[in-house]
Amino acid sequence: MAPRPPLDLAYPFAGRWLVRNSPADRVPSHGTTRFASSYAIDFVPVGAAGRTAPVTVASLVRPEPPERFPGYGRPVLAPVEGLVLAAHDTEPDHPAYRGLPSIGYALTQHRRAAAGWAALAGNHVLIAVTGAVVALCHLQHGSIEVRPGQRVRVGEVLGRCGNSGNSTKPHVHVQAVDGPVIEHAHAVPLRFAGSVPRNGEIVIAE
Repeated sequence: MAPRPPLDLAYPFAGRWLVRNSPADRVPSHGTTRFASSYAIDFVPVGAAGRTAPVTVASLVRPEPPERFPGYGRPVLAPVEGLVLAAHDTEPDHPAYRGLPSIGYALTQHRRAAAGWAALAGNHVLIAVTGAVVALCHLQHGSIEVRPGQRVRVGEVLGRCGNSGNSTKPHVHVQAVDGPVIEHAHAVPLRFAGSVPRNGEIVIAE
């Protein structure tokens, strides 16, 4: 199968966000091709200094409330114009895991993967565009403002940044696929404002 051209998106947020698991640095970006995630990318909200919540001794030995992290609850915006296929926001926001707690959490990832893509995505929105479906995942419980069948414009608020699904700290996971059933779809490459930001880059969007 010939490689697909990248799908151009706007950044799905405003403010400062740190890039993680970027396909600009490696493909598959998340270390696996499962669930059509080869070109997926993560954005972590950060404060004015470009940092997430400070690491303390306590954060290395026990889970932390997601509210401690800058950007938890920030609006997540539609990165493309299209039709909402799915909108799910009944999953709880769980604690954040760093240090030793992150090791225990990683050991349970196989259970979430076995439960399917939705268990990994947590609260999410799927938007259909011509030839592709864009997924935005790990949204905040009860925050989604759109419904299936609704058309959205670029920049329209979809929901808020949360810590649901397979997530160690509040962030937004974005991926594109070529069909509505993620388990049977193929990954579609992404670009944001014409390029793919690299790991560690701070994106500042208005």
